[in-house]
Amino acid sequence: MRLLALVSLNIVSLNVVSLGLGPAAASAPPWTWPVDPVQVVVPYVAPAHAYGAGHRGIDVAADGDVHAPADGVVAFSGRVVDRDVLTIDVGDGVVVTFEPVTSALPAGTPVRAGDLVAGVGSGGHSAPGTLHIGVRESGAYVNPLRYLDGVPRAILLPCC
Repeated sequence: MRLLALVSLNIVSLNVVSLGLGPAAASAPPWTWPVDPVQVVVPYVAPAHAYGAGHRGIDVAADGDVHAPADGVVAFSGRVVDRDVLTIDVGDGVVVTFEPVTSALPAGTPVRAGDLVAGVGSGGHSAPGTLHIGVRESGAYVNPLRYLDGVPRAILLPCC
């Protein structure tokens, strides 16, 4: 019986690691999703090394308002190359970035979880009608699903 429990535990651990959630997922406080409804259209893909190819965040379907996922302070709000970006410092070395967005909030503005902070904009690498969400811990990109309140429910579509 104990052997079966150990095997089950290892399978669960393997699945969590393969999603890029890592060990911090269990200890991180949950954030609220910045958009509703939630549909992840491009998942996080960890790069093989610091300069390798990957997708350092998730893209979610969005065409309206963007809300703060947690309490924090706007660290940056402005244009980066071909898109507008909003970054919120939530403390403990963690920042969340949204792009492309339109926001009137200047750097230094305190925000509370759920506050309207931006609208979905256009430009950058994200497809039209999507919002890119990136999270950095002490400067390193991590899977945003570590912090967001659970993986969104799967939507089953009719076949054939």
